[in-house]
Amino acid sequence: MRISTRKLLDRSFSSVGVISIALMGLILLVILVPIFRKGIGALVFEATVEHRRLILDNFDHGDDLELAAEIKSAREARQPVYEMVQAFESRQQAKIDSLRPDLETLAERDDSMGRLVARRLKRLGPDEDFLEQVETIQQLVPRLREYGDGDDAPKEIAAISSGITRITSQTLAFAELKEVLYDLLGPAPGEPMPQLTRKQYGQTRWEKARETIDHLFFIERWDYSGPGMGTLVREPRVEQFRETEIEPLFAYVEGHAEAMLQPRWTLYWGFLTDKPLDSHIFGGIYPELIGTIYLTLGAILFAVPIGIIAAIYFTEYAKAGRLISFLRACVSTLAGVPSIVFGMFGLAFFLNVWQLPKGVLAGSLTLALLILPVIIRASEEAIRSVPHTYREAALSLGAGRWRTIVTVILPAALPGILTGIVISMGRAAGETAPIIFTAAASVAAPLSLNPLQAWDQPTAALSWNIYNLCTEHEAADEIRHVQFGMVAVLITVVLALNLFAIILRARIAKKLKG
Repeated sequence: MRISTRKLLDRSFSSVGVISIALMGLILLVILVPIFRKGIGALVFEATVEHRRLILDNFDHGDDLELAAEIKSAREARQPVYEMVQAFESRQQAKIDSLRPDLETLAERDDSMGRLVARRLKRLGPDEDFLEQVETIQQLVPRLREYGDGDDAPKEIAAISSGITRITSQTLAFAELKEVLYDLLGPAPGEPMPQLTRKQYGQTRWEKARETIDHLFFIERWDYSGPGMGTLVREPRVEQFRETEIEPLFAYVEGHAEAMLQPRWTLYWGFLTDKPLDSHIFGGIYPELIGTIYLTLGAILFAVPIGIIAAIYFTEYAKAGRLISFLRACVSTLAGVPSIVFGMFGLAFFLNVWQLPKGVLAGSLTLALLILPVIIRASEEAIRSVPHTYREAALSLGAGRWRTIVTVILPAALPGILTGIVISMGRAAGETAPIIFTAAASVAAPLSLNPLQAWDQPTAALSWNIYNLCTEHEAADEIRHVQFGMVAVLITVVLALNLFAIILRARIAKKLKG
């Protein structure tokens, strides 16, 4: 081959290599940038006063005096909204009361209609919410219409039925409006505090608050009257409340939304250090983070010694034969076994045979089996790459085989071994299937920092909870920031491990070279 042709081929291969690396980097950026862009929203976002109140109430983070002033200002801005709502409720209550005399007269009839109305009137107690009163009398409408068709029916039946219908239609619209206001601002002053955390506060994130405000202003429905697919129609909700006490509410909310919620850019480090609240709707991911670290380090603790010893045996002591070929085939086969199989094995062997509790230890052992073939192969290749002159020099100086391995071969092979360990750590941190049956729990308390107290406890983990929140959570669409935040944290942990290994490998290689 001519020298010019050889140079051309070398340059071509170099160019292909550079292009391949650049393309891989571009693909990596295309994948990671959207994840981190959305995931950063779990830590940096416009938090409302409701978020600051939630954090202070549940985690004792924040300034009491400053928050008290913000809450007072927000409540003053919300007061006109509550007054409009109260005025509308009073007006609707007066309409219901105006129907009571006619209903009482109808209840005096000695027939099925009279007895039905009498039973409904007993439910209209003075302390009952007017929405419940409307729901109670609404059930009379079909029977009233049916009864009004009779020959002996009183003439006022049609008027009673029409009055109930008018009250009901506007009240149902008001009930939906009140529910949206509840989602936006939380319980009104004087209302009983619900048990669920999500019901105790209004919108804690400003972008979610804007979505709720849009839902307050517009009613969305699908119109299927035309050909093809349905069309989304947005109707102004204010049209349902023209010439009522509620009509000015919409303009007021539009002009005073920020005063009512007081959004402010926040760096929420508690996402990494706080426990989750109300199924991860609020709070942080500390249990998942600490659980992932425990499972990953536990797997490495068990797999690394066994993997390195096995690699030493294969490269330094084993003689060629059928048994060694069979063992090598087993290692290669284990590297290709689906991870769910390791999970089932961990359930059957560690939990059922060894009677280990579902927790960190069982999960770590299962993950150790999963990453063991990778560590064996990487360590074996690293040991084989050590020049034979190293062995010959050590043996010529009188060192035994084991001393040569420990003091010469392993230090020289350490960079390659570290590469295999880090790859294994990344896989252990990201695996889901093996820990489903052996360690993972959807909701679990943070593990103790003392490993002796945590080994037998089930734990949350980033990989498992990412899957769980994306597929099983009742409000999966509402907590996308938590899902992407978990993914970003998991990727960051894996990248940090790789960066640490690269730096450590470079330092060890430099030291050995020196």
